Amino acid sequence: MLTAWGSLPGLVRQLSGLGGCAHPIRLSGYRVEHALDTTTGEIGPELHRLDSTDLPAGHLLVRCNNRRTTRCATCAETYRRDTYQLITAGLRGGKGTPEQVAAHPRVFATFTAPGFGPVHNRPDSGRCRCGTRHPADDPTLGTPLDPERYDYEAAVLWNAHAGAIWRRFSIYLRREIAKRAGLTQRAFRQYARVSFAKVAEYQKRGAVHFHAVIRLDGPDGGDSPPPSWASAELLTDAIRAAASAARITGPTLDGRAHTFAFGRQLDVRPIRSADFDGGAELTDRAVAAYIAKYATKGAETATGTLDRPLKFLAELAGLDLTNHARRMIRTAWTLGARKDLEHLRLRAWAHMLGFRGHFSTKTRRYSTTLGALRQARAEWQRLQAALVRGDHPSAALEETTFVLAHWAFAGTGLTTGEQWLTDALTPNASTEGETAHA
Repeated sequence: MLTAWGSLPGLVRQLSGLGGCAHPIRLSGYRVEHALDTTTGEIGPELHRLDSTDLPAGHLLVRCNNRRTTRCATCAETYRRDTYQLITAGLRGGKGTPEQVAAHPRVFATFTAPGFGPVHNRPDSGRCRCGTRHPADDPTLGTPLDPERYDYEAAVLWNAHAGAIWRRFSIYLRREIAKRAGLTQRAFRQYARVSFAKVAEYQKRGAVHFHAVIRLDGPDGGDSPPPSWASAELLTDAIRAAASAARITGPTLDGRAHTFAFGRQLDVRPIRSADFDGGAELTDRAVAAYIAKYATKGAETATGTLDRPLKFLAELAGLDLTNHARRMIRTAWTLGARKDLEHLRLRAWAHMLGFRGHFSTKTRRYSTTLGALRQARAEWQRLQAALVRGDHPSAALEETTFVLAHWAFAGTGLTTGEQWLTDALTPNASTEGETAHA
């Protein structure tokens, strides 16, 4: 049956270029390259033409680039590796970031959500408040001890305001550092700069909390050394003060006022270099791997909720969800109908339990960007394609061509036969992930 497609080797090459993407985007159209005279700007003869109708799959297939493991394990693995490289560059240098950042004060901080009611957990004592010693894989972990008294309204609104609380914290952090250095906020910019990269993670109870690498640089970011007074201890003290002061006034619903702040559990630890091994030292490699792991996980991984938006609440009836996740979604959907909360877009983000922020963010000067990493990978792939065509390697790197292209969306996914071939060509993504940074 496969030979009926025509050029089976060509189809294999096209699918191999996806790297195992489970839901590629199908595009119809063309791309034409012309020679370009860089001196006169004149467009020369056609050098190369790509037409979707000439491709074995009948379309141009491009990766979906979905970061969610549940949607596309292969693209999520690429996203995780890119995030690892981004975080590592901000800790050790590289990818355009100077190596001297490894000597700057930096900490790894975890900001938790407040409590909305007691839940089943695994405390240090080993015994939950319900009297049970829960195993690590117990599905009841994170679910309320008394669902009828659990504050689902506040839990959803916390998620909806978590991004705003982080922004407030980042403003206060600069104030607290300046205060400890004996500087005004205006003068602080002339001496130091705060750089960070953070990722949002869902706890089992469905509340968002943040993991962040926070670094104290000179006024030009990683390119300049921090001032003499900068230290991990000063940074830690300022983080604790800023986290306790950061508060957001939420909506007043049916006479009940909501105010949101981080939970009491705040963990701040200095990051040492990779030269340390074992013991209580927290290395840059461990931090980068930890953050990258959570960059590809959403609420569906922690709480058993959905990985895509709902169109109608009635869809919940046919889905296999925990009662806790179902109530969180219903609460977000119900609150989303209120006019005074429409700016929170709770119905659009009900599947994410109200959280609509970016899962991973960073300041501009922390390190490289995901876009830069993708561009470097694309340039490498163009170089490889040029070598296959027999072109000189330098031709793929020089801007000596004029490109005219037009692409239109034609669908997503693979046919049954294409999926079979992809499965046969792609190694186990989970195995790759486990060994990527061993």
